[in-house]
Amino acid sequence: MDLFLFIGIFLGIGAIVVGMVAKGASIAVLVNPEAVIIIFVGIIAAIVNSYPSKELKRIPKILGVLVKNQHYDYAEIIQEIVTMSNLARRNGLLALEDPVQKLENPFLRNGLEMVVDGIEPEQIREIMENEIDGIQERHHVGAGIFKTAGSTSPTLGVLGAVIGLIGALGNLNNVDALGHSISSAFVATLFGIFFGYVILIPFSSRLTVKSEQEMQALTIILEGVMAIQAGQSSKSIEKKLSSMLDPSDRSSDDDENDKEDE
Repeated sequence: MDLFLFIGIFLGIGAIVVGMVAKGASIAVLVNPEAVIIIFVGIIAAIVNSYPSKELKRIPKILGVLVKNQHYDYAEIIQEIVTMSNLARRNGLLALEDPVQKLENPFLRNGLEMVVDGIEPEQIREIMENEIDGIQERHHVGAGIFKTAGSTSPTLGVLGAVIGLIGALGNLNNVDALGHSISSAFVATLFGIFFGYVILIPFSSRLTVKSEQEMQALTIILEGVMAIQAGQSSKSIEKKLSSMLDPSDRSSDDDENDKEDE
């Protein structure tokens, strides 16, 4: 569970509530069915109109990715690749056949299986890059759904304000109805801006960051598999893959080696 996601949501809600109380506004005005219908039904309509049913069916899975705290231990991935490299250099590529089956990472396992099967390196790279491109495209669509919802929400808030003001103009002689219509207008605008810029667009950004983290892990695996297939030394592979990481993500052994080199 991604705790910081929920902390951000509650901070956003808290800011609205505290701000309203500080200004003397009643929290009860937020209970506004008309505004809820305009914003949320409008967002659903915008998403349905923007994406085919195949992508819409993936929304529950995308939400799962959003709330899951997925951590990629790049240093551990590199060490797995180095271990496979040592084994291949000592005993040949065929010696990887059994150890590869025990690998938990399916992308690494599939790549090394192709190496053991003797598939040409150009074809291995093409297959693995195609798979990475497919994953990246799915992630792009998932983030795009929330971006569409987020960019639509503030506009729907303006639409809700217009509808509320139309209702207000039609009830100028009824003070109670006039007040309710004006309240609905501004609550719809509040909901639209809040959910657009505090919830939905940030969700899209968060999914994009998570996608980039996974792409980095897959790219490291791709380069590691190709290096094993080419018969490069384990030390060379480790240096090459570690150079792709931010210094904070490298293992302590790499840091010590770098200091020694200096």
